[in-house]
Amino acid sequence: MTYSNAIILILVPILTGIVSSYVTYYFTLRSKRKETILKFKEEKYTQLLVLLQGFVGQTTSGKLKRAFFEEQYKSWLYCSDEVVKSINNMVELVINSRGATPDPIEGKKAIGNIVMAMRKDLLGNTNLNYKDFIYTDVID
Repeated sequence: MTYSNAIILILVPILTGIVSSYVTYYFTLRSKRKETILKFKEEKYTQLLVLLQGFVGQTTSGKLKRAFFEEQYKSWLYCSDEVVKSINNMVELVINSRGATPDPIEGKKAIGNIVMAMRKDLLGNTNLNYKDFIYTDVID
């Protein structure tokens, strides 16, 4: 065995170990980052969903609407394009109703589309549509 063959026999396993360690570290870091982002979005989407109650049925409330709009402004930083567009469609419906109650069918569709966009962003795919989201008023 020559000197160069001995060096190759020593260096190849060392380089393989270094490269495989780096690849493992990279994919672990990437996976952890995606997991953290997903958890953050889930928490924020939950907050938006709860605040949507300010636009629906007996729970309609100016206070909840204001809180929703404050959160909506922040949502530009983390929401998918589809979620932003769905929220904008609902806001447009509210603005166009000019203080009157929006068409209930269009309102349900707008809110359902927001929920479906959030599901798609979090889960990647869903077989549900806006009609599957049902809001139930709980009256004391």
